[in-house]
Amino acid sequence: MPDCYNRLPLYIMNNEIFQLFVYGSLRSGFQSEAYHYLTQYFTLVGPAKVKGKLYDNEGYLVAVATTEEKYITGELYRLKNPAEFSWVIEQIDDYEGLHVEVGETALYNREPVAVYIENIEVVAWIYWYCGDVKNFTQLEESDVMEYLKQRNKR
Repeated sequence: MPDCYNRLPLYIMNNEIFQLFVYGSLRSGFQSEAYHYLTQYFTLVGPAKVKGKLYDNEGYLVAVATTEEKYITGELYRLKNPAEFSWVIEQIDDYEGLHVEVGETALYNREPVAVYIENIEVVAWIYWYCGDVKNFTQLEESDVMEYLKQRNKR
């Protein structure tokens, strides 16, 4: 087993998952207000990846799950205090737009996903886009931050 195995437990207790994979505005490189909120309650485990595809809808970037060998680069975080899970994840659900008005449809779902970090597979929550991507541009880039850097250079 790689050395990181001891510091990467699944963190699933009573069918609860206490890890979160982020690929967009919640990543450390964005330094957004939401990222600063996240780091109050979560500890960065490290860079990681999940099977998925990125799409661009006129500057609005989204990720969808795939069974293909395509990966999205992001970061894995672990909740500091599992007793706070319900409250903390509710706040992040709100940030990700899961709480919508009656008659509206949420654009994201929070789902468990296999996350790969240093060749170890762990389970974490992810926010997948659940709208239609057929008119979006699929990105060749697997990293939102790298894609944005390249796009800004044009």
